[in-house]
Amino acid sequence: MENIFFYQTNIGKIGIVENGMAIIKLYLNGLIAPQDATVKETPLLREAAMQLQHYLAGKRKSFDLPFAPDGTEFQQNVWSALQVIPYGETRSYVEVAKRVGRPKAARAVGMANNKNPIPIFIPCHRVIGANGKLVGYAGGLDVKQYLLNLEKNI
Repeated sequence: MENIFFYQTNIGKIGIVENGMAIIKLYLNGLIAPQDATVKETPLLREAAMQLQHYLAGKRKSFDLPFAPDGTEFQQNVWSALQVIPYGETRSYVEVAKRVGRPKAARAVGMANNKNPIPIFIPCHRVIGANGKLVGYAGGLDVKQYLLNLEKNI
């Protein structure tokens, strides 16, 4: 059984979903939440929301939560690589591809980034184009820029 609860943040309304043991999805402002999840705030969702609010206030640099994103083995490898990108730093899609042992798979890394079901918690916003430009983000490039600026204290 999945539970979802919605929270107002300074980047808009977000929905966090858990499966009873781990956080499995995060919906950014404007994204449609699943119909089959029960709207219920659980202790895990409350903790996730508190940690997210602290992060967005610049008071937290990492998350101490159980995550269980659903994806292929390659996606899981990419998402694991994203979680070790240090706070305040960025990596290119090529750099992430090299990290997961697939140096020519930058486009596949981009697709895995796009499919990340737990943005922010799994920091896909820290991945940018090889030329340093912001490229795609589920919550919009303005949110991506906001998160990067937050981490760089701009």
